[in-house]
Amino acid sequence: QVQLVESGGGLVQAGGSLRLSCAFSGRAFSSYTMGWFRQAPGKERAFVAAISWSGSSTPYADPVKGRFTISRDNAKNTVDLQMNSLKPEDSAVYYCAARGTGAVTTNPGGYKFWGQGTQVTVSS
Repeated sequence: QVQLVESGGGLVQAGGSLRLSCAFSGRAFSSYTMGWFRQAPGKERAFVAAISWSGSSTPYADPVKGRFTISRDNAKNTVDLQMNSLKPEDSAVYYCAARGTGAVTTNPGGYKFWGQGTQVTVSS
């Protein structure tokens, strides 16, 4: 059974940085496509970034391009999201998700396993 645990959320001022980390427990992490999504109050869960099993494919949502970077360490079973130049509109609960084998997708329905989420709040 796959379990995902996010960490690294918190309160930061606009323009600051945070690094989220997701710890994967279970088998064959290196075969999973991983993703980060976020959900603000009253809004649907939205794609942020994803990374293929090899790290060769890393799509980003337009609002975070150039500011966020997704990375993975297949030896440590972790996937990170470095968030720079944060804006108040980045405030949300951030979720880590695992897709399993298959092409990278931005559709949350394509991800089978989810973490419990970590709150990110950016003050203006």
